[in-house]
Amino acid sequence: MTRFDRYMLSQFMVMFGFFALVLVSIFWINKAVRMFDRLIGDGQPAWVFLEFTALTLPGVIGVVLPIAAFAASVYVVNRLSTESELTVMQATGYSPLRLIRPVVVFGAIIALMMSLLAHLLIPNSLSQLRLRQDEVSRNITAKLLSEGEFLHPAPGITFYIREITPEGELRDVFLSDRRNPETAVTYTSSRAYLVQERGGTRLVMVAGLAQNLRGASNRLFTTHFDDFSYDISSLVSRDAIDLNKVAFASTLDMLGNPQEVAARTGTSYGIVMSQVHGRFTSALLCIVAALVGFCTLLVGTYSRFGVWRQIVLAFTLLVGLKMIESAVVAPVLITGALWPLLYLPVFLGVALSLALLALASYPGMLRQALRRARVPATETGA
Repeated sequence: MTRFDRYMLSQFMVMFGFFALVLVSIFWINKAVRMFDRLIGDGQPAWVFLEFTALTLPGVIGVVLPIAAFAASVYVVNRLSTESELTVMQATGYSPLRLIRPVVVFGAIIALMMSLLAHLLIPNSLSQLRLRQDEVSRNITAKLLSEGEFLHPAPGITFYIREITPEGELRDVFLSDRRNPETAVTYTSSRAYLVQERGGTRLVMVAGLAQNLRGASNRLFTTHFDDFSYDISSLVSRDAIDLNKVAFASTLDMLGNPQEVAARTGTSYGIVMSQVHGRFTSALLCIVAALVGFCTLLVGTYSRFGVWRQIVLAFTLLVGLKMIESAVVAPVLITGALWPLLYLPVFLGVALSLALLALASYPGMLRQALRRARVPATETGA
């Protein structure tokens, strides 16, 4: 790699790092705010929030990598054109085909990053996040320990605590159990304690009242008690966690035994093929995004108004490729044998980049084609 290639590659990587950091921060903070409200509202400690947000980070990075690669490519070429560095390079004999070499290397580096994310980090982080979510949902104690707020830990259950003392005593407790529509029970007590037992967690209420409303007769029965034990472990589902999801499956399993993976996860063959080949196309589209951004800005002559038209064109082309990417997914989901369609945006992006590169190498070719098209039209009009 020559000094020129290293210089260009360093410019691309610096700007890629900047745009990736900005975009990841925006997307990640948006996710973190919603997660913070849900987790802290359920009484979870701060370290659980930090763990959950860290597990969502690979997925966020996977979303922004192609965008950051495109933005870095466009920004670097725009800056080189504005500062006349691109003009000097072309004047010294560097053809567009020669200029694109560091762009290909840059795109390959980003594609390797995306491959690592798509095939390894994202599936593992999603499965680990699912495990932790299940563990947190089973931690009924943390969900109930919230002062001055009406909580609904399960459908038909309402729980309220006025105060929690430093010793762990719950004061002025209200518990409404309406899971059985024929018999609604409401418990109130001045004091209560959460007690861990081998069979689960129990709420021991002291000096309270139980009100039982019978739906059939519409009669209310009240019972005063000195102490009463209520099993709150039943509020949590005991079903085994299901990690047989397509998003959690390894790439090798889906490539080697797609039918078996589909049967194990309860999905169709088309969903499996869309998932596994989508991991490959996401990496290839990083290269395409960098190429489209670079090649589009090479087209056209120098203008003192800058290359804003080429930038708009590059953005439009990228949006078009993303629309095609979304459109080809539906047929594959229906018929898994059509999975080669998923690579159509990649081939179109490469072909488009080569066409733009040819126009940049032979700028008179387009004008000659337009001139030839006008001549027959003029002769016909005459």
